[in-house]
Amino acid sequence: MSTAVVSIPSPGHYYPGHPEDPARFSDLVNWDLKPYAHKLEWLTSTPADPARIATVHSHKMIAEVEKACLRAPAIIDYAPTYVTQSSARDAFNAAGGVLACTQAVLSGQDRNAFAMIRPPGHHAEPEAAMGFCIFNNVAIAARLALEQGLGQVMIVDFDAHHGNGTQATFWQEPRVAYFSTHQEGIYPGSGHMEEAPHARGRIVNLPLPAYSGDQTFSVLTQEVLFPLVEQRRPDMLLVSAGFDSHWQDPLTNLGLSTPGFYNLALCLVELAGTYCNGKIVFVLEGGYHPQKVASGVDACLRALTGEEPEEMSDPSPYPETDIRDRINHLQDWHGLK
Repeated sequence: MSTAVVSIPSPGHYYPGHPEDPARFSDLVNWDLKPYAHKLEWLTSTPADPARIATVHSHKMIAEVEKACLRAPAIIDYAPTYVTQSSARDAFNAAGGVLACTQAVLSGQDRNAFAMIRPPGHHAEPEAAMGFCIFNNVAIAARLALEQGLGQVMIVDFDAHHGNGTQATFWQEPRVAYFSTHQEGIYPGSGHMEEAPHARGRIVNLPLPAYSGDQTFSVLTQEVLFPLVEQRRPDMLLVSAGFDSHWQDPLTNLGLSTPGFYNLALCLVELAGTYCNGKIVFVLEGGYHPQKVASGVDACLRALTGEEPEEMSDPSPYPETDIRDRINHLQDWHGLK
């Protein structure tokens, strides 16, 4: 089976000088030249129905977004999150692209998928667009998976920022697990290790010190992610893929390299193969260095299609902090030992 892909660059969703802009997609091109091109199925998606958005967001919130677009351009939160006249339509299109990928995997049409979309979504809460995000695309996809009969879904979020919106959406939902790695001490200020005591083993946050990179992610994958997936045994993995975790991202200070993204994606694909009958969908979140967004997406697509990684090396020059103590604490807190 193929890997489903969509690309929704939303050129009308643009605010001068803002880092979340269409230039993020400038290097997401020439996919027909990739060695895995024949393994991709490019989907044609339609805008998400408002009723589908309303499985996560309130009708009031959706209406407020649409109303804000009528007076666009406008800033709607302090992050700052902006809207243009096309932003509501673009957000419906982005969610529709993610839903198309998710449906293709749920139906068995495709083995797995990657949705290249913007605006991103993981900061958007049920009652508020925020953090450059309008609708929470991955949360909407998880609702679809549950609606179609899956018993357990797990969302893995490797964006450099904590996905507060995704966590809030599933705060009381026992069928959805959420695992986030993110840089500590930055926006949105949530994602503390003991933040969800009512959901131990289900909502798992691992804040990381600056410059945590390939070595750190290799350890946490083996010692946190693997046992967590084994414990939860989800029927599907959804991945909030934020490439601002690359060490060259201009907004953050984590330390992943492109080979690091490949290794992480490969682990996720292998976990999906073991526990989810291969069902895994990657959804683009952040990442503000266009070349590293493109190389990160390419690395993930290579893992999804079974291709070897590209011969490249862009290692972080910064030393990594030993996080053994916090991993031990996380394992104890969530019963992962």
